[in-house]
Amino acid sequence: MSSVTPHVVKHTVARSHFRVTKRSHDWLGCWGHHMKSAGFRTLREYQKLNHFPGSFQIGRKDRLWRNLSKMQVHFGKQEFGFFPRSFVLPQDIKLLRKAWDSTGTRQKWIVKPPASARGIGIQVIHKWSQLPNRRPLLVQKYLHKPYLISGNKFDLRIYVYVTSYDPLRVYIFTDGLVRFASCKYSSSLKSLSNKFMHLTNYSVNKKNSEYQSNSDDKACQGHKWALKALWQYLGARGINTILIWEKIKDIVVKTIIASDPYVNTLVKMHVRSPYCCHELFGFDIMLDEHLRPWLLEVNISPSLHSNSALDANIKGQMMRDLMNLAGFVLPQRDELGPLKSSSASSSASSLGGGDKEKSRHSGEILFDEKIKRAHFLSQNQRSTNPAFYSTVLDALTPRDVRVLTEAEDELSRRGEFERVFPSPTSSRYLRFFEQPRYLNILLNQWEQKHWNNRSKGINLLRSLCQKGFHLGNASYLPHPWSVLSISSQKVESWSNLSIKEEPIRSSVVVSQMHSAQQDEEGLPSAVSSPRHTGPAPSPASAACPVRACTPGILYERCTVTGSCPLPKHQGA
Repeated sequence: MSSVTPHVVKHTVARSHFRVTKRSHDWLGCWGHHMKSAGFRTLREYQKLNHFPGSFQIGRKDRLWRNLSKMQVHFGKQEFGFFPRSFVLPQDIKLLRKAWDSTGTRQKWIVKPPASARGIGIQVIHKWSQLPNRRPLLVQKYLHKPYLISGNKFDLRIYVYVTSYDPLRVYIFTDGLVRFASCKYSSSLKSLSNKFMHLTNYSVNKKNSEYQSNSDDKACQGHKWALKALWQYLGARGINTILIWEKIKDIVVKTIIASDPYVNTLVKMHVRSPYCCHELFGFDIMLDEHLRPWLLEVNISPSLHSNSALDANIKGQMMRDLMNLAGFVLPQRDELGPLKSSSASSSASSLGGGDKEKSRHSGEILFDEKIKRAHFLSQNQRSTNPAFYSTVLDALTPRDVRVLTEAEDELSRRGEFERVFPSPTSSRYLRFFEQPRYLNILLNQWEQKHWNNRSKGINLLRSLCQKGFHLGNASYLPHPWSVLSISSQKVESWSNLSIKEEPIRSSVVVSQMHSAQQDEEGLPSAVSSPRHTGPAPSPASAACPVRACTPGILYERCTVTGSCPLPKHQGA
C-alpha cells in the first residue's frame, strides 16, 4: 500500500489483523497500481497482487473497443451489440468520416482520451471541426436518449471481481453506485458543452454548486444512490429489475472473456502461480430510454475513496467480502527469507516441499491428467458429439478434485458477491473463448450437476480428500482417456492432441503449485503482511485442499475437509 491507498482498504486490512510492511520478501498481499507484465515474475507463489498482467486490454478504452469489436465480427451484434459504435483515431479516421457524413449534422458524438479517468478530456460534439487534434482518440456515438430519473441522466458503477482466469471465476458485487449528472438533461445542441449535464462522473459533478450529496444508502435522493436503492425505485414503478440485472451480468461475462486470450498468455509467461493475481474492475453501465444496458468503459483501478457515508457503507462491505474471497495463504516459515539464486530457491520457494513430494505427481497420474485434458479439448470430439462434455465428471483426476474443492471453498466465502462464471447457465459462454480451456469445461459441468444440491457435491469432494485422492495417494480405474486405455495406440494419435494450456504442476499440498520460473528481485512496494505467522502447518493439515487459511479473515475451517489448522479469527 501507499500514501494514496484509500482509507476503506487500509481499514479493512487493519481490522483483519494484518499489518503493513516495507520489506520486499515477507508480504502476503499488495494493493496498488498496475505494473508491467515482466514485473509479475517477482511474485512468489504465496503472494497475491491486485492485478492481472494484460488486464489493460479491457481497461484502456481503445483496447476495449478493439477486442469487443473483434468479438462482434465473429459472433454478431445480437451477442456483442452492447457498446456504442466506436472509432479509434488516427487509424479509423476514414471510417469515422464516412459514418459521420451518413448520420447528418444532428448526430452527437462523444470524444474520449483512451487512457484517461475521472472525465478528464471528454467532450460531446456534433461538428467535424470540433474534433480535437490530439491523438490517439476514441470517438463514439453518443447515447442521446438515456433513461432519466427526475430529468437527470445517470450511470451505474458495477464492481466485478475476478479471482482466476484459468479456470475463469467471475463475481459481481450485488450493490454498487448510481451516479447522476447534476443538471437536468437536454438534447439541445446548445447544451453539449455543459459537462454537468452530459457527464455522470462524480469527480466532475462535485464541482457543481447544485450538486446534492447523499449519505443514506437506502434513500433515493441527491446525485448519488446505492444500486439497491435504484432497483427498489424502479421495482416500485413496475419495472423488471431482475431482467436488467441479468443483461448486465451477460455484458460482464462477455467482456471479461474478450480479455481472456491476452491475460492467460501473459499469466503463463510471467506468473509462477495463478494464485498470485486477482483483480477488481469497475464496469460503467448506462441505461437507455428502453432500459437496455450499454457498456461505457471498464476501470482496472476503480476509485475506492469514500466521500460520504453511502460510499463507505458500500465500498467497505465490498472490500471486506473481497478480502475474504481472496483467501490469502500462509507460507511456511522457511519461505519468508529473501529470494536466493534461482537454482537454490527452485525447491525452497515451492509451497509443497522437497523433490520427494513433487515426484509423487510426476508419474502416471500426472500423465493421465494431460491425456484427459487432450481428450476433452479435441476438436474432433467436440464436433462429433457436442454433449460429451458432460462425461468430464465421470472420472475425476487428483487435480480435478483440487480445482473443484478450491472453487467450492471460495464460493462459500462470497459474502454479497454473486458468482456469474461459472454458473448453472454459463456453459453457453464457452463458445466465446478463443480456445477451449479444460478447467472451464470442468467447472461448468460441475455447476450444472450440483448447483441445486451443493451439499451432495461437497460431500463427494470431502470423501475423496479424506482418502488422499487429491494428493495422488489413491489409485483409480482406467478410463477412455487414461494411459492404460490408449497403450495400444500409436504415440502420434495422442501427441497431436495439442494441450494448449500450461503444463500441469502438481504438489503434495493441495493449495500449492510450482513453477520453474524464479527471479532474484522482490516487489519493491509497501505491502500487507500478517501480524503473526504462527508455526508451520502440521502434517495433518496438509490435507487442506484450499487457500482459505488466513489470519484475521473469518475462516473457521475449510468447507470441504474441515482440516484447516488455524483457529477462528475476527472477520474483516
